[in-house]
Amino acid sequence: MNQLDNQLKNFPYKLILCSASPRRQELLKSLGFKFEVKPTHADESFPADLRAQEIPLFLAKKKADAYDEEIKENEILITSDTVVWCEGKIFNKPANFNEGKKMLAELAGKMHEVFTAVCLKGASKEVSFYDTSRVYFKKFSTEEIEYYLTNFTPYDKAGGYGVQDWLGYIGIEKIEGSFYNVMGFPVKDVYEELLKF
Repeated sequence: MNQLDNQLKNFPYKLILCSASPRRQELLKSLGFKFEVKPTHADESFPADLRAQEIPLFLAKKKADAYDEEIKENEILITSDTVVWCEGKIFNKPANFNEGKKMLAELAGKMHEVFTAVCLKGASKEVSFYDTSRVYFKKFSTEEIEYYLTNFTPYDKAGGYGVQDWLGYIGIEKIEGSFYNVMGFPVKDVYEELLKF
């Protein structure tokens, strides 16, 4: 067993991922850490004057603060939030087909930024950080947008799309930054911050 193998298998903290997102669960599992899932149900409203990365930083902390059990000395909560930001405007999760259609039509043919923030909260220490990726979309046809929304129902995703599914395959011209950050979890940063914790 090498040193890193030992470090991951015997990581001194119990990790609690406060997220129902299957993508975040899959990515954290792939890092090699053991964890349990206990989603918190924080209200996702935020002050109107927050912009860009300030929004997911605020919401990731809000989700951590909504955890209603006492955090033990050997536990770390992990909360996260992702937003899509384009031309000074936030694109959250679309509420329905029409909102998704309007959102994707607005993002089409443009570059948007994806900000994912993470809050690691222990009994006596808390660390927040974020990553930024730039995503360049081709111009979509109305048929492509409608096909996507009908067949993939991406209503749980910021910006109304998943980088790892059909619209990502046919629509992304390039990404500057981390692909996994666009998926909703900046795994490299999470890994580094957990080892430092």
